[in-house]
Amino acid sequence: MRIGIIGAGAIGSVVGGLLSKAGRDVTLVDQWPEHVEAMRRHGLRLSGTCGEHTIAVKALHIHEAQTIREPFDAAFVAVKSYDTEWATQLAVAYLGDPDGVVVDFQNGLNDERVAAVAGRERTLGCVITIGAGLYEPGHAVRTDTSAVGFKIGELDGSDSERARALAGILNDIAPARVTTNLQGERWSKLAINCMANPLAGLSGLGSAEVRSEPGPRRIAIQIAAEVIRVGRAVGHEVEPIFGITAQRLVDAAEGRGLEDVEADMVAGAQRLSGGRPSLLQDVLKGRRTEIEYLNGYVGAQGLKLGIATPFNDAVVGIYRRQALGTLRPDPKNLEPLVRMLPG
Repeated sequence: MRIGIIGAGAIGSVVGGLLSKAGRDVTLVDQWPEHVEAMRRHGLRLSGTCGEHTIAVKALHIHEAQTIREPFDAAFVAVKSYDTEWATQLAVAYLGDPDGVVVDFQNGLNDERVAAVAGRERTLGCVITIGAGLYEPGHAVRTDTSAVGFKIGELDGSDSERARALAGILNDIAPARVTTNLQGERWSKLAINCMANPLAGLSGLGSAEVRSEPGPRRIAIQIAAEVIRVGRAVGHEVEPIFGITAQRLVDAAEGRGLEDVEADMVAGAQRLSGGRPSLLQDVLKGRRTEIEYLNGYVGAQGLKLGIATPFNDAVVGIYRRQALGTLRPDPKNLEPLVRMLPG
């Protein structure tokens, strides 16, 4: 199977690098010139929980995609949410007919946006539960020890041969399985992203610290409860978040079983090996964030459905008040959210 990865950021690099190491035919296409050049000159260096590797990879600048001669059987769209449409169009241009597929390999709920460009019959979704960082060109770090790394599924919830085939390939990186509840898994991952990413971006705290520090942890629980309420109203039963059932998080936000949920979050944080959520990485690089496609999406859906999302709205408001590239992470940025906590 010929695989194209459109967007060789942290996740795209870990996936592309380990698949290449396993002997798969992979091409990485990225828009960061220094990163592409570093991979070409020195190979792609991977480190962290996947071990230390330097891997020869095929890496192309976006403008070099026109040199691709053989079409891809599968193209993974692994760019930021705001780049979804053009990246999907690029993927489709180099996709084989009639069986080539585009895999939505992103944070947020972008499956339908991908399908609008590629066609629903050529679109699969993949929920990613591994963690990674890309802190310098040519060097990606895996930061998780997840029991399941990927959950791949059809948009209609069916169990298909092509989904199983792709899950088998992703097993080269981390355990992968087919899900028949793609949207429930998406909302679970959305909750995780809404909990960890923006709070890290505001505070500078890492993935483990957001769960283990009392203030951020309690804010995260309120954010999660709002995401779950909105997801349920849309019609999806949200899968467990950090291994905690959705209802327990809703109850905890309302003061029932809060200490037990907090203890479970702290225990889960102890299994992390450091790392910065992707939104914090963007803030530190002065780049545009995905806040509108994470907490902003939840707030917009809540408004349509008449469901209050005050914590998600407040988080988005803080980001909107900052000009691009001016936000400086500091725990003090969380103080307005701490003041909103009940009791």
